[in-house]
Amino acid sequence: MLAVPGIVLTPTIMITIAGMSDAYLSWAVSAALVVSGLATAIQAKGIGQVGAGYVLLMGSSSAFLPVCIAALEQGGPGLLASLILVSSLFQFALAAKLSLVRKIFTPTVAGTVLMLIPITIAPAIVNKLNDLPEGASPLAGPVSAGVTLLIIVSIALRFSGTWRLWAPVIGITTGSVISGLAFGLYDTASVINAPWVGLPTQAFGGIDLSFGASFWALLPPFVFVTMVGAMDTLGDTIAIQRVAWRKPRAIDFRSVQGAIYADGIGNVLAGLAGTTPNTTAASSISIAEITGVASRSVGLWVGVILASLALFPKFIAVMVAIPSPVVAGYLIVLIGLLFIFGLKIILQDGLDYRQSLIVGMAFWLGTAFQLGMVYPEQIPAGLSGVLGNGMTVGGTVVILMTIFVNLTGQRRRCLQTSLKMDAYPKVDEFLVNLAMRNRWNREMAQRVRAVGEETFLLLVGEKAEAARHLLLLAHGDGETATLEFIAATDESNIEDRMALLNERNAEGPAEDEVSLRLLRHYASAVRHQQFHDTDVVTVRVEPVADRTE
Repeated sequence: MLAVPGIVLTPTIMITIAGMSDAYLSWAVSAALVVSGLATAIQAKGIGQVGAGYVLLMGSSSAFLPVCIAALEQGGPGLLASLILVSSLFQFALAAKLSLVRKIFTPTVAGTVLMLIPITIAPAIVNKLNDLPEGASPLAGPVSAGVTLLIIVSIALRFSGTWRLWAPVIGITTGSVISGLAFGLYDTASVINAPWVGLPTQAFGGIDLSFGASFWALLPPFVFVTMVGAMDTLGDTIAIQRVAWRKPRAIDFRSVQGAIYADGIGNVLAGLAGTTPNTTAASSISIAEITGVASRSVGLWVGVILASLALFPKFIAVMVAIPSPVVAGYLIVLIGLLFIFGLKIILQDGLDYRQSLIVGMAFWLGTAFQLGMVYPEQIPAGLSGVLGNGMTVGGTVVILMTIFVNLTGQRRRCLQTSLKMDAYPKVDEFLVNLAMRNRWNREMAQRVRAVGEETFLLLVGEKAEAARHLLLLAHGDGETATLEFIAATDESNIEDRMALLNERNAEGPAEDEVSLRLLRHYASAVRHQQFHDTDVVTVRVEPVADRTE
């Protein structure tokens, strides 16, 4: 019940603002339910490397609203479908190479684009506020939207837990009832005439493969929003892993990759069906945390139930008949939360002066180009679609500035070798030279070498004879060292193994725990990211004085 409004309202908003037919609206809503249900089941069940293996509810992505509306207005459902399908390919590529692009598609990039979505969608909300039938009272719009907004915000501010989760549902229901009884805005006739059970009527004409000017103008913002959706999925998958287990575990990035793959499958299905792209719903984490239910079988059945709702046209008619001002009131809350969500992502990642400059420049330029404030008369007609979209401009700026910082930052030393015991002397020599270049004192140099040795031994593990390769990246930042070990994947996670040390009896370390205990002693931070086919262990080493402080 909590997932359904978001799934249904997003395509409803998209199609009504774009002025598409009622038949296509009914088809798109039914298809969105089926796609979201299948994607939810895939996330929970997991098929090979596809799927997170957690209860992650999938739903229509509101982040796509501005670009989807533009696609429908410029080329109809066929253009929308082709853009969704092509942009979903980038999602698969991101999932496959997540370990390689982790420093480009950063939380800063995702957060900045999320902050620009409210700027882009604001005109659509204004249109919904004024979308009233002919002869309606002038007070119908303000009262309906105001009641909806007031109830949602009041419940969210004064209550917590389950009540807060139900705030949008209560607000939309109350707003619809008042708008229907007082102003006759709710279309009860369509609900009465809709059959109880039936198959949705086909109203999608197929995919547009002409790849005209509108396609190429809208593809960049579609790709950016798709990447943002992938980053959103990444964050939700990390969060559900922290909630779903009774004992904390290190984040399994293989599960994150699986979730992004499943997200991409959902978008492919959405493109083939001509409906709104989908992504993970953040409410999944809140629901699991409040109820304590995180069973995969529950996620599987939620997916089945969502998909089956497409067979009940009367239920769909009830949702589609929600008046436009009520939807606008809900959207005002939604985009406000989107902006804050983007800001929180940026702040959690850390906001130093470089990141502050990147976010500030990207947000300001994105807003300025969206509002046509930067030499609009100088923009060629062929580029107006690209440069007139705030997400495209802001996303491009934040990615280019991030790449520039990475390329011009302190040079990292690199060593490539095999991951076998006889290769360790090369690693030790590499670390000795690193200490000499950074002019570290003897104690700091010994700490770095000790960390390198223990991390190397842990990665070798029991597979010492296997043909595995190691890439070691290292750099110094003043008196601090950062070592990054990139190797073929193993099954065990060093973070988890170090956490288990705290639960063991202090009778003396077992032989296989010595390296873990030494690494915990010498390193100030250890992060082990496991991807499909790749392990990335990042170790930070600080001087003893700094660690004491």
